[in-house]
This record gives sequence, C-alpha cells and structure tokens, in this order.
Amino acid sequence: EVQLQASGGGLVQTGGSLRLSCVASGFNFDDYAIGWFRQAPGKEREVVSCISDDGATFYDDSVKGRFTISSDSAKNTVYLQMNNLKPEDTAVYYCAVGRGSAVVTSTTSVTYWGQGTQVTVSS
Repeated sequence: EVQLQASGGGLVQTGGSLRLSCVASGFNFDDYAIGWFRQAPGKEREVVSCISDDGATFYDDSVKGRFTISSDSAKNTVYLQMNNLKPEDTAVYYCAVGRGSAVVTSTTSVTYWGQGTQVTVSS
C-alpha cells in the first residue's frame, strides 16, 4: 500500500521558514518523482516543486529562490525547505507521487496523494 506522510506545517510570520517532510512507503522510492502541491481556500491545487528520480528539480515561479526541494533515499523522505515565506504561501501542502520518474508539474500526472499539512503565514 502506497503511503505518503506529510508533516512540518505550522503558523509562521512573514519572512519566516518551515521545512516540510514527506515520508514515503509502499513503492520503490528511487524510481519515481515526488512533488509538493498546495491548495489555498477557494483555489485549485497547484504544483509547488518536484524532484525526479535522478535529482532534477522543478519549481513554480512563485517560489523560485525561496523554496528548496531535496530527497533522502535512505530515509524515503522528500523535504521542502521554505524560506522567506509570504502570506500568499498560505495553503494546505500535499506531497504526491508522479506516474513515473520525470518531474511532475500537473495534478493530472499524480498517481498518489498524501494527506495535507497546513501552512499559515501571518502578515
């Protein structure tokens, strides 16, 4: 059974930092891309960042230079380091597994979703 356990969300002030973690199990971690998506109230779920099986990364323009995605295959974990957070980053963040090894840039390319973790940035 595929499981994705996301954690690390919380409440921070503008300019603060958080690190999200996604622990994966039930599939070969090294063979698939894993990404982070977010969904704000009243908005569609959107891609934030993704890392492929060989370490290639993708970032949405809104987070470039502020967020960093990384993976630790020994721990089957993908991290999202979020710095210089802004109120517009407030959302529920989800980790997800892609259909294959290439980076995922759309919800249509996701095969499994983890549960969300709330990130709230106060102004």
